[in-house]
Formats: sequence, C-alpha cells, structure tokens
Amino acid sequence: MKAVQLTAVGQPLELREVETPTAPATDQVVVQVAGCGVCHTDIGFWNDGVPTKKPFPLTLGHEISGTVVEAGGDYADLVGTEVIIPAVIPCGSCDLCREGRTNVCRAQLMPGNDIDGGFADRILVPGRGLCPVEDRGGYGLAQLSVVADAVTTPYQAVVRSGLMANDLAIVVGVGGVGSYCAQIAAAFGAHVIAIDVDDARLAAVAPHGPGLTVNSATTDFKTLRTQVRDFAKTSGSPEHSWKIFECSGHPKGQETAYGLLTYASTLMVVGFTLAKTEIRLSNAMAFDATIQGTWGCKPELYPPALELVTAERITLGPFIETFPLSTGPDVIARVADHKITKRAILIPD
Repeated sequence: MKAVQLTAVGQPLELREVETPTAPATDQVVVQVAGCGVCHTDIGFWNDGVPTKKPFPLTLGHEISGTVVEAGGDYADLVGTEVIIPAVIPCGSCDLCREGRTNVCRAQLMPGNDIDGGFADRILVPGRGLCPVEDRGGYGLAQLSVVADAVTTPYQAVVRSGLMANDLAIVVGVGGVGSYCAQIAAAFGAHVIAIDVDDARLAAVAPHGPGLTVNSATTDFKTLRTQVRDFAKTSGSPEHSWKIFECSGHPKGQETAYGLLTYASTLMVVGFTLAKTEIRLSNAMAFDATIQGTWGCKPELYPPALELVTAERITLGPFIETFPLSTGPDVIARVADHKITKRAILIPD
C-alpha cells in the first residue's frame, strides 16, 4: 500500500510503498482509511524538530476516519463499522486512566508519532476507544476525519474550562483548531470573540459564532482589551470569569491571551509551539486566575463532539479541503508554507 513517510527531520516527505497491515492481535483492528487531516503537529514532526516516539521511517497522520475491515477477537463485532480514531489512544488501565486523565496516559499511542499513522490506505490500531460513526450528518466519512483532532481538542478545552451560557469566550487564533473552538463555544451558549492576525481567517469564522472579530496585528493591545471589555458589557457577559482559549500556538498569540486575563478568568492553552514567550506570572496570582493545558481529547468526549457536527451546531465545510493521498508530500509542504489555508484532508486514491 502507499503511505506518506518521514525518513529524516527536514528531508522531503516521500510517498512510499509499505507493507499492508494484516492479522491484528486480539485487541487490535485494521482500519481502511477514508481520510486523514493534515495538522500542524505533522509539520512540527517533519520540519520543526518535534521529537517522535517511533523511529523513522514513520508514516505521519493522526486525524483519521475510516472503516474497520479486520479485527482481533476482542473487537470482532466492529468489522464493517465506520469509526473515528482518537488522536491519542489511552491504555485504559494505568493510574492516570483510572483517575480519568486518559488523554495523558503515559502508555498512550498517537498515530503518526508512537505508531505509523493515517497518511496511508490502512492503519493498524488498538480497538479500544474508537468512536463509531452512526450518523454522518450529511458529510462524507473522509470529511469527518477532522473530528479526530481539530474538533475534539478544542471540545475538551471548552468542557474543561467550565464554559456556560452567557459566558465570554475569547478564542485567540482561529486557524484549523481555533475556528472550531469558536463554533463550539457558541454552541455552548457563550458570547464569542475571535482574535487572529489574518483577516481572511476572521472573515471565514465570522458567520459561524463570533459576535466580534479583532485583528491583533493591526490593533494595539490597549485598544484590543477595550474592545473586549466593551463587547462583554454590551453582550451581557460578566466583566470577570472570562474563558480564554489560546489556539494559535504562537508566542504573540500566547502573549495576547495571557494579557487578557482578568479576575477569576480561565486560560486554556490549546496551541503548541517550541518557541518561548515571556510573561509576568504574578498576573495569574493577582487575578486569582486559572491557567490550564489541555492535551488531545479523552475518547469518551468524542461522541458528543461528533454530535455537534452531525446536528449542524458546528460546521466543517468552509474550513476543510480534500486532496488525493498521492499528492500528500506536496500538500503537506504547501500547508507548511501557508499556501493551503483550510484544513487539508488526504484521501487514499
């Protein structure tokens, strides 16, 4: 079968012929890939020096939907089932899993990192934690691949923030993840502000939840903060307890998000970067604020996140674009160069 593989950091990605996975162990399944989204984490593994667990060559891709075509004895009943594969698959039995922190299980398997990923025709994964797709909601199965990360990662962040109706939700960075974060927050009944440095991204997300969009590249921070306060007042949200979601994965975005802390506010760190930023940590003390990281998403949160999509409470269409797997190396390079602005999904030819 064909797969897009990383053979060395910084080297061109290759479409290679690799062995087709078969004969799963009793707790494994083989999934025929319908689609696999291109995430900036893939770019990080390829070009930015983010370390992978599995040695090269490595098939990238962790945002996967498909159909179970083979299964070991424990999951034989899943054959023929359409599924979304969690971007991080927990073991289910360690201390962290028993404590309900399955998304940070130390024995977790992340496709395209710990094991070969979904930029391929088929993938071999554990059967545990798969999210059955019982209703596509008008989408193709390949399009639903973005639920595996771009939708569920911000969904977990919103849930863990304690966001409620009439709260103020501020989403910093409305790219591949933040565009869904803004929609999810709106679906929870919050008043949403979207902040980005790209007018096109702000225009794309504006009809889908945010009541205010602000370009932080052309707005000085003092003015931006005033606009946020004015919006909170006019929308009827509290002037405190803001929920801030940093989705840009960029130092400037992190500085903006941190600078918006106020009394009893919560900052959820969703985006990732290897770059450092400088902040005055005592602001968190002075505001009695909460700063929390959020990694991936627990498998048990996948069904309600998927339901938001299939019930049309959030939309995927304007934010995704599909490409043949055979063009994968070129597509991933174009995503890295910001020449593809929507979430690219690779579909086996």
